[in-house]
Amino acid sequence: MTNDPREQIRRAVADDVQAVKAVTDAAYRHYIERIEVVPQPMEADHAANVAAGKVFVTGEPVVGLVVIEAFADHLFLDSIAVHPDAHGQGVGRRLLHFVDAHARALGLGEVRLYTNALMWENQKIYPKYGYEVMERRADGPYDRIHYRKRLD
Repeated sequence: MTNDPREQIRRAVADDVQAVKAVTDAAYRHYIERIEVVPQPMEADHAANVAAGKVFVTGEPVVGLVVIEAFADHLFLDSIAVHPDAHGQGVGRRLLHFVDAHARALGLGEVRLYTNALMWENQKIYPKYGYEVMERRADGPYDRIHYRKRLD
């Protein structure tokens, strides 16, 4: 990890909740029209997730974040968000590498996530980082593609 505060990834604290909401909303807002429903990360209880230690942020000010949750056999990547102003700067790549490292540090050999089937950009990104499709499943109004990444 670098000493540059813009590149460090740290656990979010209560003072970050507004930034977590702002970055999440900015990252997901453009999907509303396409998927015809508000993306679930925009409706998350950001304060509760931060209080539970599930949110990690990067940037000063915050430009990216992940929401993760450890289970017995895998780390679940609930959400990843990069502010559109920070696209193309490697923020998402650093966050995905952090998730892998965090899973390994917890002794977990797999990372799982899902994305809306209409968020086709993600379907191009995740396989590049070693994720494989497990299944496609409708959950209420959401049509989701579930992925996993086995860690060596």
